[in-house]
Amino acid sequence: MSHINVTINGRQYRMACEEGQETRLLRLAESLESRVESLRGKFGEIGDARLTVMAALTACDELFDANSRIRMLEEELDALRNVRVVAADRARATQVAVANALNSAAERIEKTTQILNRTIGGGVAIG
Repeated sequence: MSHINVTINGRQYRMACEEGQETRLLRLAESLESRVESLRGKFGEIGDARLTVMAALTACDELFDANSRIRMLEEELDALRNVRVVAADRARATQVAVANALNSAAERIEKTTQILNRTIGGGVAIG
């Protein structure tokens, strides 16, 4: 377990994180600090706790929107996968139908060829 110091709204906090996650935690703290500063610029000094809560709510709002978008995209992906499966099934059915039609045509051609060979062969025979 690692420990790092982060600064949020001018205050330092000692935070624990898993090994290798230090940089990520620093970036998260910087993002929250940036939100606090942005809100301070919009609303002025309205209290440290209030600015921090508003920044956290802003981050949660973005997370909520992102999660909603992810769910919508997952649903769209599932629908597209279903369409692909239906299209693949339809393509296989078409291939089978075409193969059957070609086999049937080949059988008719063979039968016609046999009839023609008998007819021509029978008419040419000298006897």
